[in-house]
Order: sequence, then structure tokens, then C-alpha cells
Amino acid sequence: MEQANPEEMELGKGAVDLVEESENKDLELQEDSADFNPLLKAALIGDTEEVQHIFEDLEDPDNDKATEFLKVTDVVGRSLLYTTCMSGQSDVIRTMARYGVDLKETTVRGYTLLHCAAAWGQLETLRTLIELESDIYATTFRGEKARDIAYRYNKTECVEFLDWAEAKQNLRNFISQIQATITDPEKVQGRLNKEDKNTSLKACQAKSDWLESIKEPTMEDFLDQKQQLEEIMLPIFTKLATPRGQDSVVNKKIGNPSEIYK
Repeated sequence: MEQANPEEMELGKGAVDLVEESENKDLELQEDSADFNPLLKAALIGDTEEVQHIFEDLEDPDNDKATEFLKVTDVVGRSLLYTTCMSGQSDVIRTMARYGVDLKETTVRGYTLLHCAAAWGQLETLRTLIELESDIYATTFRGEKARDIAYRYNKTECVEFLDWAEAKQNLRNFISQIQATITDPEKVQGRLNKEDKNTSLKACQAKSDWLESIKEPTMEDFLDQKQQLEEIMLPIFTKLATPRGQDSVVNKKIGNPSEIYK
């Protein structure tokens, strides 16, 4: 017996169809507005010189309208940036970023440029967006990250890259979290000694140096580095999680510091 889709059970088949239809609108490539938007027309064909010309040439009649062209959106809230990403014009994206274009904008349903590039399998565009610090954790109204969209549309290379990029970002975030915690007197509250702080900051610096120097790291490399840092920080996090005055009691009760997290 065929099992019902949980989403259909919750929303009803008609409602599910509407959800799918609305999502498709976010991920469709629309070029019909290029006729009256010269910036979009240049972006679609990858004409970076024309894009620069529109932004920089004060005598160009389109110059004073460049910002307006960027603000033009379709019925689901997509600017020309979305179509540019779907068509894989990475050089254009990089060019427009120099003029302060917001690469973190979302549609009304939460779709980002990353989601659209992922759906269309535009690997180089994904690389460009990540390099320009697009939010890899952003989710749509369905709770899907760009990686989930790529997986659903069988864009294998994009899935692998986004997994790699997220592992790298997770390591970066963990380093930043440790540094912010260790240097915050309110969070430390005297529970760490000088040696603890030095150990933490040196470990973070070592991992940051590794990130800067490593050539062609794999996702497993990032995961291993993060695990190593977690192991170094475990006894220090244990101290931070222990109310002041109870350190000796906890140390006697817990043979393995990891027990405190159970």
C-alpha cells in the first residue's frame, strides 16, 4: 500500500501543489524584463564592461538609474541578481559586488542567491557567492538551505561543494566563538586562569593559521581540525560550565570531562 506523503497529509494535495508552484516561481529563470532593464540585459550576457559602464560613467543616461534597476523585482521579490546567479554569470556578480550590491537579499519566501545558483547547478557562482560571504546557513520558508535545494535537484557537485564550504565555515565560527568567550570577563567570571586563556587563544590562532596556509583542504580536514580544537577546549569548557566554588567537587566526580555534557 502506497504511503501518503507527510506534507500532503498535513496540507492536503491542493495546498502542496500550491507550495510547489510558488517555489518554482522563485527558481525559474525569467528574462522578459531585460528589454527595459539595461543592467539586467548586460548581466544576462555576462557583459561586465557594460555593467561597469552603467555604474561608473556619469554621462551614461542609465547611470543615475543604476540603483533603481537593481531594486526592480518580480512578483516573488527577485531582483536581477537572482537571474544573474541562475544563468551562472559569476564575473558579473563579482563586478556588482564592488559597487555595494547586497548579495544577502532574499525573496518573500526566503530564497537567497545561493539557493537559486544551487538549484541551477551553477557551481562557480556558488564559489563566488561563498567567497563574497553569502549566508550558507540561510533557509527558505520550507527550512531548506542551499545545500538541500542542490540535493533535491540532483546537483551533486554543488552538494559536495556546499558541504565543504559549511564545514569550513563551522570551523571558522567555532574559532570566533572561543575567542569571544575567552576574552569576555562576564562569560569567564574568574573561572579560568592565565594558562587556560593562553591555551585557548593559542589553539585558536593555530587553527586560524592552518586555515590561511592549507592548500586544497578536504571537508574531512575541516572536520578533523574542529574535533582537535574541541578536544583541546573540552576541559576549559568544563570549567566554564561549572559554577564557581564547585570546580574541585566536579573534578572528583567526573573522571572523564566529556561526562559533563551527558
